[in-house]
Amino acid sequence: MRTDSPQTIYRKDYTPPSYLVETVELGFDLDPARTIVANRITLRHNPEAAQDHRDIVLHGEDIELVALRLNGTELNPGQYIVGTSTLTIKKAPLNVVLEIETTCAPEQNTTLSGLYVSNNSFYTQCEAEGFRRITYFPDRPDVMAKFTVMLRADKQKYPVLLSNGNLVEEGDLDNGRHYAKWEDPFKKPSYLFALVAARLVCQEETFRLADGRNALLQVWVEEGNLDKTDYAMQSLKNSIRWDEERWGLELDLDRFMIVAVGDFNMGAMENKGLNIFNTKFVLANPATATDVDFAGIEAVVGHEYFHNWTGNRVTCRDWFQLSLKEGLTVFRDQEFSADMIGTDSGRAVTRIDQVRTLRQAQFPEDAGPMAHPVRPDSFVEINNFYTVTVYEKGAEVVRMYQTLLGRDAFRKGMDLYFERHDGQAVTCDDFRAAMASAAGRDLAQFERWYSQAGTPIVTASGTYDEEAQRYTLTLAQRCPPTPGQAEKLPFHIPVAVGLLDAKGRDLALNGEGDTTVVLELTEAEQTFTFDAIAELPVPSLLRDFSAPVVLEYPYTDEELLHLFRHDSDPVNRWEAGQRLAMARLLRLTAAVQNGEKLELDYTFIAAQRALLVDETLEAAFREQALILPSESLIADQMEAVDPQAIHTARRFMRETIAKVLRNELQNAVAANATPGPYSPDAVSAGKRGLKNLALSYLLAAPDDFTLDLATRQVAEATNMTDRAAALVALIHSGADVEAQLQSFYDEFKGEALVVDKWFAMQASAPTTDVARIRELMTHPAFTLKTPNRARSLIFNFTNANPSQFHAPDGSGYEFWAEHVIKLDALNPQVAARLARSMDRWRRYLPDLQPHMRRALETVAAAPKLSNDVMEVISKALAN
Repeated sequence: MRTDSPQTIYRKDYTPPSYLVETVELGFDLDPARTIVANRITLRHNPEAAQDHRDIVLHGEDIELVALRLNGTELNPGQYIVGTSTLTIKKAPLNVVLEIETTCAPEQNTTLSGLYVSNNSFYTQCEAEGFRRITYFPDRPDVMAKFTVMLRADKQKYPVLLSNGNLVEEGDLDNGRHYAKWEDPFKKPSYLFALVAARLVCQEETFRLADGRNALLQVWVEEGNLDKTDYAMQSLKNSIRWDEERWGLELDLDRFMIVAVGDFNMGAMENKGLNIFNTKFVLANPATATDVDFAGIEAVVGHEYFHNWTGNRVTCRDWFQLSLKEGLTVFRDQEFSADMIGTDSGRAVTRIDQVRTLRQAQFPEDAGPMAHPVRPDSFVEINNFYTVTVYEKGAEVVRMYQTLLGRDAFRKGMDLYFERHDGQAVTCDDFRAAMASAAGRDLAQFERWYSQAGTPIVTASGTYDEEAQRYTLTLAQRCPPTPGQAEKLPFHIPVAVGLLDAKGRDLALNGEGDTTVVLELTEAEQTFTFDAIAELPVPSLLRDFSAPVVLEYPYTDEELLHLFRHDSDPVNRWEAGQRLAMARLLRLTAAVQNGEKLELDYTFIAAQRALLVDETLEAAFREQALILPSESLIADQMEAVDPQAIHTARRFMRETIAKVLRNELQNAVAANATPGPYSPDAVSAGKRGLKNLALSYLLAAPDDFTLDLATRQVAEATNMTDRAAALVALIHSGADVEAQLQSFYDEFKGEALVVDKWFAMQASAPTTDVARIRELMTHPAFTLKTPNRARSLIFNFTNANPSQFHAPDGSGYEFWAEHVIKLDALNPQVAARLARSMDRWRRYLPDLQPHMRRALETVAAAPKLSNDVMEVISKALAN
């Protein structure tokens, strides 16, 4: 826990390190109560630093210094300075060998940063600044060195000893202990260091790489979980092969290891050769994991493996450049997931998921007090900047390079990036420079995507000259103010455009017959003309969501219905349906607020019916197109958010669709069954998705038949996807499901990830109020100490159950404040994530804001608040 005053770090203040590290030799005597760490590092003065900058500054937190030697001579306390989080040696020689002995207490480390104990085993998490909790070190990403690691531990308790790179020696010691020595042949920053000491079992395979070498692949898990590792292993093999074929990038080590741990702050970590994963993204079989879980495992395994090049071989100069590795690697894992599906419709479904994530999470962040550029200019706590802006918006910035330059030129840019910077710590500007050089393009203006926060708004208008057969499209851009950035310069925005005729056919837009063109909007306003357009077209704008912007165009219902029925771009076809639904949901919300009668026009329902029964469309696309905008998306369209009115309006729309389309929905349930052995393939998953969406609609207006249908599915389902979906539909319907919930828990109480589902499905139900959440927290299976469990209940209540969290009496906010403070004492990173649930409180109804402010002030007044939480709360309370 940090108790010093928060300090703001600025990108503009970056200076190269005074000393570089050549080699690191670490020795660990592992003991839960007191681990001894011996650290021998060789340093040399950095030629890029000023000659008179001869201070060695090492970082350290929550560790005890036992001994310190410089070039073989032990230093006394007067020869160095130990600060709150640093150890400084003044006026050091040009070449230095430091020997540092420290101790730490892993079993007391509830932050899960650094070296910690989970289920009587040792694990590490060093990104961003966890290595300093292990030993004193220049813990910054631009200090890269080769590591040799010796691990010593009790052999019976910790039979498996792992670290980065290659195992070079192992054997037994006295007193029942043993050792393992690991060498990593590649330079890496300290944030990529990892060790594991545990009782584990593994699935392993020898994999033939494209260059003919054999690599040992291992997936390590706790005993009893080996039957849940097949999909992770297959995903790893697919990732390796895809990276070879798509990018020409090969695995550079003799082995690659994945280790699953139940206590982990994030999804996974790309430590060189030793990826440590949250069990959520490794363990899966049909009985315990859903289609969403399987897809998540494939994406995250791919993501962490792809970091081997985009993050490890080429890393970040400083943490402001975090999106250099994360945005680029998210883009790569998105492309991987799309390619694994292998169909145009499948790619579109993955793209729709990405767009929905941007709108539900990233756009609100851009519009709130924590708004920041993809490359931030400052931070108090770097852990707060592992955000959807850095990751998902960062991936959109990378995608725009490919959209603007074309796939071939983008690949050339990637090749040049690795050629120039392999083994280096670099910046976002270095990546942009490689792209510009490879493509022969001036990308200076494109830099604004990195330096300017906020979501640009693109306004479009069109005119048609029948006599000249010319269509003119005018595009204008603006970007709202964000904290610290009142004025914005024009972005370089790729806008993919198509035009549809009256029969829904794509029109040719140039002499080459292209039906989609990418317009480059670089000014505040520009006009584009299309000749040889024989009739008034309906524009399909921002195809495939070609830029992360808000598009404003005055579509009529007739035009949107035309696009919803005919657009050849699946993303824009889906988008037309979302716009149709959103307009009606906003009208219904206003009607609720005004006490008016609620009505839903049958034109919209007829469009829903046509899509539902259109078997020429893949089930996965129909599912996506039939999902209504979420309550959070509706809220983002309102000046003053009224959670209760929004919930009532959306529930009414679902009920109406259920009643009017009952026969079609029942037919969809029957027609999309997937008999036979479970498979997570895209076609089967799409059918289950459509079937279970139809079932959830039916349960929005339940009768005896549909209640029985869902009850039988819970009892007879042969996979977790169908079982959990039916149980969730029953819970949301308000049916009495105590018996089913108890049966579910009794069957899976030994499966931690399924118990997480059990808590989550109750926490997110609009029938669950704060009193019920408090009751669930007394359940023997609940603990705040495990991030997955805390997220399953508390986060799902605050983030996925808006009508109950925003109870008019403020009880949800009191609960939030109480648990932000409790979590902060255990794990500041997790607490700060929960704190984000209230950062946009000023957008809510005036009646709610006093309750929200009081809760925020309660947290702000808590003693010994971490920098992580204080940064979020102070920005939320600031004007």
